[in-house]
Amino acid sequence: MFPGGTPDMQQLLQQAQQMQQDLMSAQEELAQTPVKGTSGGGLVTATVNGVGELQGIEIKPEAVDPDDTETLADLVVAAVRDAANNARDLASQKLGPLAQGLGGMPGGLGLPGS
Repeated sequence: MFPGGTPDMQQLLQQAQQMQQDLMSAQEELAQTPVKGTSGGGLVTATVNGVGELQGIEIKPEAVDPDDTETLADLVVAAVRDAANNARDLASQKLGPLAQGLGGMPGGLGLPGS
């Protein structure tokens, strides 16, 4: 079960509290980290934070064709998706090791993408 016998409950509690603090710190850092996604070769750029909340959209003038708003809408959707995927990847990198330390239970931790 545990090397050396019975676990020290105080030590386990301290480790759990430290892991919780590390997780909260990582989540706060993610919420403050801008993540970009692009489409159309950079014609549209979407910025989300590390937890996937949309922060802004940049559209280059050459992407705007009044006779073809459908393509622009598609480019915006693609850029937002790209940014959201990049944010999920970042969250996985930042929070993955912490979730593994908690017994690999990401579904029960309220982590992005779980």
